[in-house]
Amino acid sequence: MGPDAFPARFIPNFLGLSSNLENGVPQGPWRAPGDNTYAWVTGSFLDELARAAGRDAVEFNLSVLGDRDIVPAGKSKWSQPYNVARMRQVVRTAAERSGWGKALPRGKGMGLGYYFSHLGYVAEVAEVTVSPKGELRVDRVVAAVDVGSQIVNLSGAENQVQGGIIDGLSAAWMQELDIRQGRVVQGNLDEYAMLRIPDAPRAIEIHFLKTDYPPTGLGEPPLPPLAPAVCNAIFAATGKRVRQLPISRTDLSWS
Repeated sequence: MGPDAFPARFIPNFLGLSSNLENGVPQGPWRAPGDNTYAWVTGSFLDELARAAGRDAVEFNLSVLGDRDIVPAGKSKWSQPYNVARMRQVVRTAAERSGWGKALPRGKGMGLGYYFSHLGYVAEVAEVTVSPKGELRVDRVVAAVDVGSQIVNLSGAENQVQGGIIDGLSAAWMQELDIRQGRVVQGNLDEYAMLRIPDAPRAIEIHFLKTDYPPTGLGEPPLPPLAPAVCNAIFAATGKRVRQLPISRTDLSWS
């Protein structure tokens, strides 16, 4: 992850810079921590490039991935070889199973997000509705997941993907901490908003692709693609780009 993350190894003369803010505030674990940031930034920007080029987002992203099968590991100690063929397949599957390209009225949109992290290849398509007043509803998320040759416990695997999608939506949409004079302002869950049942996606569809590779984990890979998928869907619905998280900071109203 970090500067070695996609699309760094796909583009000649690419420079990626990252830094950690040392503020002395105690921190806890988060699923796929750094990958969530990079997935949102790169996934949103690639969608913006596709729009600027007047091209379909799925077709554009497949062209960025290219026709190579493997991209070697980079210089980062965290880097892993990137199996482009596996990623292309999850992107195509998520698009096909979601009905990508169907006509939608203003205020409804679909968005694509995909990312390779923790040895898992995941693509997600989010379908959202945004009211003219800016009220967001995530109607559906379709996920295509490749974590190798075997899913031993299907219900447990589905729960991992569902949990990653809901966790990712909660973080991207609502969760926020303010630090003033060295102290966290929010004291409990009445001030620290988290996703409630009425705000969860109406439907989550999961499609596992069994491939000829050793099985890997599911605890983290489903989370990073969610934020770009939802933010790109918001743009498709409203014409507004989400340029800061959480999404609740952005006025989504349209007319």
